[in-house]
Amino acid sequence: MREFASQLAPIISGYAAYQRASGRWSDSYAVTMGLFDSHCKANFPSSKELTQAMVDAWCAKRETESNNSCRRRIYPVVSFIRFLQKRGMTEVETPAIPREEPSTYIPHAFTAGELANFFLACDTIPRGPSKQENTRRMTLPVFFRLLYSSGVRTNEARLLRRSDTDLGHGVLNIEYSKGHAQHFVVLHDSMLQLMRDYDIAIEALYPDRVYFFPVGNKNKPHTSAWVSTNFKQMWFQSNSAYAVPYEFRHNYATENINGWTDDGFEFNDKLLYLSKSMGHSVIESTKYYYSLVPRLADVLASHTDEDETIPEVRYESH
Repeated sequence: MREFASQLAPIISGYAAYQRASGRWSDSYAVTMGLFDSHCKANFPSSKELTQAMVDAWCAKRETESNNSCRRRIYPVVSFIRFLQKRGMTEVETPAIPREEPSTYIPHAFTAGELANFFLACDTIPRGPSKQENTRRMTLPVFFRLLYSSGVRTNEARLLRRSDTDLGHGVLNIEYSKGHAQHFVVLHDSMLQLMRDYDIAIEALYPDRVYFFPVGNKNKPHTSAWVSTNFKQMWFQSNSAYAVPYEFRHNYATENINGWTDDGFEFNDKLLYLSKSMGHSVIESTKYYYSLVPRLADVLASHTDEDETIPEVRYESH
């Protein structure tokens, strides 16, 4: 855990420890709380308690920010305030969170050639002189194929624990997720075999590892920066269009939906299963992908009118 330097360091560290123990800490929270700590140290160097002035100065929307970027910057601090309020440690008022704005971002649509180029780059990483380099060589082809074939979020893949991978039945138990909602992912047979082979090979290098994709002997997960950096290095070897690793998830959803067009299926069942597999808390999140597959808009409308309820499937959570 990083060291905080302001007068609030003890309580920020306590909050971080609680969030980490609850499985609710992330790289983005760590970065934001580090910046908030620096803000407090620079502007309120003598204050040992959280004050309204600290919070108001931090949470004020900046001229260069959109509502969404402001939300991302202040939400960890709002969570911190709520943590203190519940314990009677502050009387600071929770600031208003800006209204979320609809995203105008259109995900990149992968071509078959681009995907072939990308995975060829992953598969032909040269053997290096160090254990770390060879671990990367083993990991990238499996890690990115998992994103591509299962639609899991990038943070779900990098935080995946070995204990949550059932390689006998081919099921992943996703506990560390957006909104912290547990869900299960069934692997394709070819992906399952890759995971089994990787598990054997990587266990020989790192016995008793905690994370399925380990960072050396440190028993720590890879960072989001590791995912982004390695994706770019592999992607731009032969491709020129801009893309990010999260778009494997978009690709997974749209490819599944495209495969339903002329299939004799129970529409609601298919939509529900895709939603649960992708870890969506509400069905509306899954319906979003129909905007990326325009020809299915009429299909969606004809099967899910406002009066129709899609049945809920409940999973046991631990």
